[in-house]
Amino acid sequence: MKSPSLKSATPAGLVTVLSALLLAAPALGRPLYQLAGSLGLPGEEGWDYLTFEQGGSRLFISHGTHVEVVDVDRMKRVGEIADTPGVHGVALAPDLGRGYVSAGAANTIVVFDLKTLARLKEIKSTGENPDAILYDAATRRVFAFNGRGRNATVIDAVSNEVVGTIALDAKPEFARADGQGHVYVNLEDKNSLAVIDSRALTLLSVWPIAGCEEPSGLALNAQGKQLFAACGNRVMAVIDATSGRELGTAPIGDGTDAADYDPAARLAFASCGVGVLTAVTQESSGTFAVAQSIPTQRGARTMTLDERSHRVFLVTASFGATPAPTAEHPHPRPAIVPGTFRLLVVSPHRTKLTTKAEGTSS
Repeated sequence: MKSPSLKSATPAGLVTVLSALLLAAPALGRPLYQLAGSLGLPGEEGWDYLTFEQGGSRLFISHGTHVEVVDVDRMKRVGEIADTPGVHGVALAPDLGRGYVSAGAANTIVVFDLKTLARLKEIKSTGENPDAILYDAATRRVFAFNGRGRNATVIDAVSNEVVGTIALDAKPEFARADGQGHVYVNLEDKNSLAVIDSRALTLLSVWPIAGCEEPSGLALNAQGKQLFAACGNRVMAVIDATSGRELGTAPIGDGTDAADYDPAARLAFASCGVGVLTAVTQESSGTFAVAQSIPTQRGARTMTLDERSHRVFLVTASFGATPAPTAEHPHPRPAIVPGTFRLLVVSPHRTKLTTKAEGTSS
């Protein structure tokens, strides 16, 4: 079967073509993912989580002291949410028309209007360094996980008031909600995964993850009730979301800091700073294996995906020399080369890499 051409596809046509490739996967073999485009963005600051507006076209990129907003169909920067120092993540509540930003350095959660990007409110966190953040549609609550506070701040997204704090006694990393009243969060320094009752605001279980060191990224297959923890020792651990039973592992790259799951492609992805995006699949035997190791670029350690178009988004920059260690910063990161921060797009099709400067029209 000949694959459809992508040469002149519109954004809507692109979705149709990519979906056709995935539906044809049994006949063609799994679609080939490839680095397909990039967009230069301003600024020399570090970055963290990315969040895609499912059903839309906007990508929210945590970038130092602000959030970049990019329309990925037009490959154009369309706005920003300013004054979010030490920003880590963005949670979207589309049913309420709001978004929430964890400003770690300010110990606040910034509420913004999802349509206009205007600031609506700042909420003081109940723990230091709010990091991962998510919106649980089942309860209309926002959960902000405080790295140094070793707890979670819970916000009623209707009133935008804090309604509770959940002690974790561990450093929380990325989290997922299943839409059924459960929130799962990796506990990085305990090599384990916590389960929270999002209605009662209680800690239900803490599941050790054998063979997994410093879990960071977390993906969820909600229909299959599987969790995929991206671990610092180059392993993706798969866990049963109902019992905590370990289902298997697969190798990934070094320096991972994010994971996501595409339900149509039935692939779990882990982005790795070494410059590879690992796609993991469950084989007919029930075991888990690497479906593809996709070259990206050094430093592209965080990611998100669009479930409709099946594109994966990552960010990185070019790096200079690494500063000498100090008592305050024993493990310094290399300097970012000015003017090199960029968005990367990985797509399940065969195309040549295209590169745009920030603001270039499509």
